[in-house]
Amino acid sequence: MGRWRRRARCAGYAAVSVCTALVLVGCTPDARQTPTVTATPARPLPSETTPPTSVVLPVRPQGDPLVIASDLDAPWSVLRVPDGGVLISERDTTDVRELLPDGSLRTAGTVEAAEPSGEGGLLGLAFLADAGAPGAQGWVYAYATAADGNQIQRMPLTGSAGGYGLGDPQLILDGIPKAGNHNGGRVAFGPDGMLYATVGDAGNASSAQDLNSLSGKILRMTPTGHAAPGNPFSNRVYSYGHRNPQGIAWDSRGQLWASEFGQNTWDELNRITPGANYGWPEVEGAAGSLAYADPMQQWPTEVASPSGMAIVNDTIFMAALRGERMWRISPSTGEMDEWFVGSFGRLRDVVSGPAGTLWFVSNNTDGRGDPTLGDDRLYQVQVAP
Repeated sequence: MGRWRRRARCAGYAAVSVCTALVLVGCTPDARQTPTVTATPARPLPSETTPPTSVVLPVRPQGDPLVIASDLDAPWSVLRVPDGGVLISERDTTDVRELLPDGSLRTAGTVEAAEPSGEGGLLGLAFLADAGAPGAQGWVYAYATAADGNQIQRMPLTGSAGGYGLGDPQLILDGIPKAGNHNGGRVAFGPDGMLYATVGDAGNASSAQDLNSLSGKILRMTPTGHAAPGNPFSNRVYSYGHRNPQGIAWDSRGQLWASEFGQNTWDELNRITPGANYGWPEVEGAAGSLAYADPMQQWPTEVASPSGMAIVNDTIFMAALRGERMWRISPSTGEMDEWFVGSFGRLRDVVSGPAGTLWFVSNNTDGRGDPTLGDDRLYQVQVAP
């Protein structure tokens, strides 16, 4: 299968050296040289959002990842439904695919409004349990690039695992600026029951600083798409100054974290606080200025291009596209590992799997990767403390 590389480091207030340990799992060693990763100082947090001081970190993968689905077409988001089912969005076909127990795939529905182009198409998925959904157990939310912009719609999830269907869509937010790239696209429900969405700057960098624009932001809204109560600017904007955030997740304290594509220099992992300005386009990476929230971690773009992320046991797992690896980060100490370097190509999303596993999906068929027979794939790897 390939090899994975483990790298650990503690964050501090100055650059520190990185100590790398290589572990072979049965293939030819990767001869590429990995650039140094640079730590940035974490901003002090109010006491109610301070990350835990100790965490349980999965030390290493337990065995090789297993393929649990293959022949996916530009997969973007993996959604585990509470009744045990699994849905996967395909960006360019705009299909929502259901994973069956035997590893085969069926089409649960298609997001007809989506019009793929460049990095746009059918992107993130989220689920909200709601007995009031018409003929369904709840709603599947989809972030999609439509003819007149990006939009968020929701569809009743009908049937049960093994035979899902998607009912008629309800549009909950449209008019989100779109472009051939920088569309953002991740949607997720937070512990407060509100819907969060990551929105890129759609190629208009200055819009990230405009509080009247939806682009370059993390949005927070009610399940029906209205501005959520308590938002810092009395609209849907929760944080701003983002270039192209594509991953969001919450730790056990309810603290929101987000991964973000930089331009030419730094990709970022950000601790998100309401109303904070993350600097784009005035700054890329750490500014060291009270005007902007510095990233908790930053990486050269060639080793990251981060997309989806998950938090398991208060440990952040972040999928990297250009970097072709999985990053593991402790939010309390800044310690990091890099897994599966160059083994599976571009990685788009990662989610917590069943029974102590992680699931992650490759994204080599999106026009930028180098697909092999059977790509793209959904993988499962056992992790252990």
